[in-house]
Amino acid sequence: MPHPPEELTLTPQPEHTFPPLSGAERATPRHSAPPASPPRASVWQSRRWWRQFLLVLASLPMLLFILLPLLALLLRVTPAELLDNLLNPMAAQAIQLSISTTLTTLVITIIGGTPLAYLLARRRFRGHTLLDTLIDLPIVLPPAVAGIALLVAFGRRGLLGSWLDIFGIHLAFTPIAVVLAQTFVAAPFYIKSASVAFAGVDRELEQSAALDGAGPLAIFRYITVPLTLPALFGGAVMTWARALGEFGATIIFAGNFPGRTQTMPLAIYLGFELDLQVALALALVLLVLSFGILFIVKGLLHQRVEAIRVS
Repeated sequence: MPHPPEELTLTPQPEHTFPPLSGAERATPRHSAPPASPPRASVWQSRRWWRQFLLVLASLPMLLFILLPLLALLLRVTPAELLDNLLNPMAAQAIQLSISTTLTTLVITIIGGTPLAYLLARRRFRGHTLLDTLIDLPIVLPPAVAGIALLVAFGRRGLLGSWLDIFGIHLAFTPIAVVLAQTFVAAPFYIKSASVAFAGVDRELEQSAALDGAGPLAIFRYITVPLTLPALFGGAVMTWARALGEFGATIIFAGNFPGRTQTMPLAIYLGFELDLQVALALALVLLVLSFGILFIVKGLLHQRVEAIRVS
């Protein structure tokens, strides 16, 4: 007779108990995270700020050195004194002569300098580098050297002036000498600017116009000039500004005769000995004109750079 199955009995196991935690152990976690370090971005921004501060501090002496004389000139002349001195006959004649001679110089430079700039930009020939260097030379040549060179070339006993003297043509110490001196030292600014602009024109546009039947003159007028107009205008403005401030070559080749060859820089030189207030007024006029010219040129160059980026 089979025995009945024995009943299985489960004996309860004692629960595993942990010792109670003390107060200090409860307050301090066993596996605490390390303290968080400051973000890298904030550290980089802090270092960048310090570098910027040190850069501004290092630039301050030169900046003050440039601005202090200009500020002193602005503060020295009041508006009433400026108007009164500009009505002085010597100052009025100098301003009138400066405007007329510089505008004449500008016209001569554009008419004579544009073909030369186009030649330098579009043609490569033997002696190209030498010609380009000779055109740049008046920019770095001391003005006194330029004046002496003009005098020995166009003076009565000069290389060409002696031949002109036979026909009764005298250039030295005349208003024509003022224009020649201004053109000699200022024309390279326009020529270099125009040459760089002509070299940067896309030749495919001009070739496409030629295939459509346009002639060289029409291509230059309707394609090349509009594309280079900002650079041409900038070079013309710089040429006019350089001619307006010309002094050294003019005083040697044209002299300093009031009402005849005395431009504003020469009037400032003479006024420094005779009437300082007139010299200060003319100097302030030249300062304002120079700042305005540079501001216009930089604005045009900025627009051109932005246009190149967009295209």
